[in-house]
Amino acid sequence: MNIKKDFPILENRNIVYLDSGATTQKPKQVIDAIDNYYNRYNANPHRGAYSLSIEATEKYENTRKKIAKFVNAKFSEEIIFSKNATESLNLLAYSYGMDNLKQNDEVVLSIMEHHSNLVPWQKVTNVTNSKLKFMYINEQFELLDEEIESKITDRTKIVGITHVSNVLGTINNVKKIIKYAHKKGAIVIVDASQSIPHMRIDVQDLDADFLVFSGHKMLAPLGIGVLYGKRELLNKMNPFLMGGDMIEYVYEQKTTFAPLPNKFEAGTQNVEGVIGIGAAIDYIENIGYDKIQKIEKEVVSYAIDKLSKLEYLTLYLTPNKENHSAVISFNINGVHPHDVASILDAEGVCVRSGNHCAQPLLRSMGLDSTCRASFYFYNTKEDVDKLVKALDKAYNMFKEYIK
Repeated sequence: MNIKKDFPILENRNIVYLDSGATTQKPKQVIDAIDNYYNRYNANPHRGAYSLSIEATEKYENTRKKIAKFVNAKFSEEIIFSKNATESLNLLAYSYGMDNLKQNDEVVLSIMEHHSNLVPWQKVTNVTNSKLKFMYINEQFELLDEEIESKITDRTKIVGITHVSNVLGTINNVKKIIKYAHKKGAIVIVDASQSIPHMRIDVQDLDADFLVFSGHKMLAPLGIGVLYGKRELLNKMNPFLMGGDMIEYVYEQKTTFAPLPNKFEAGTQNVEGVIGIGAAIDYIENIGYDKIQKIEKEVVSYAIDKLSKLEYLTLYLTPNKENHSAVISFNINGVHPHDVASILDAEGVCVRSGNHCAQPLLRSMGLDSTCRASFYFYNTKEDVDKLVKALDKAYNMFKEYIK
């Protein structure tokens, strides 16, 4: 089964793409679905009584139902379309956080959070005079139960937790965290951006209050994201953006808002993105998460084994393989990650270098930046071999200068 043949860019460019944690490549099935939308039924949904607009509306809303089924939401109106996970998290910060936090309340995050699930809470806690606290990781890059239980208290109103760290690949036990937070009366926001491409998510089984993800990290186009929220919570929230399609009646001095999900979808939406994420879900379902995980486990285990043998390399990942996803962060000792990434690029190997939008995490680890290889099911052991060969070249170029 040659999965790479489904991905035009992997067929057309002689590259090893190891930056799927930033964005995944797109299969031709997704590209074709978007092309078909523009060729056959492009119109503004919810706006027209003519057949073309009605068809666009049906495609748009059917994808909402598809996503609800995909994450096992109880109601399709619990699925809100956004620009990306960042916008979904900002929506929650402003529409839920601003109205529900008061002085001395606490928001608890993990130190692993992406800036998009951290910076908005800095703003909200500052405005509401509430407090921001962090759960820290141990030396094996995991959250211990004692840390979770000492930080989530009766004062905690909101817990924000990444399902999988985009730097470390650590898989957090969000189900356990949610259960404990609910015991303390807090709601929980799960960032599933790095998990849903690799594993099935069941929001009812998790009992997540809110869950967000970006389409572009799971084969869909850029510019489409999803916010899941429990209907009773969403109904109580005020809209974040206001304008067309999210209103019921507008008078000169007041406005009433449309019911869910339209209340949170102001303006003309990214319909092509919605079509694309629907096609991406079809593609993932067709392959199956069992197959995806089998491929990734083989390739990532092979990569960890090969990289662990490079004495000049430091790896930043939990030793618990069952608690690790498809991300491997590393550094060549004594060489700046940007230099390493540039040399790897010259060898056709694409990795990310930098702080990965997680500066507090890296600072807590005593680091400024790392290189990061993030894998997906279209990667192979041959890709790993090329990565190792490129790393050897980078090390040999710098070894005489390394102290």
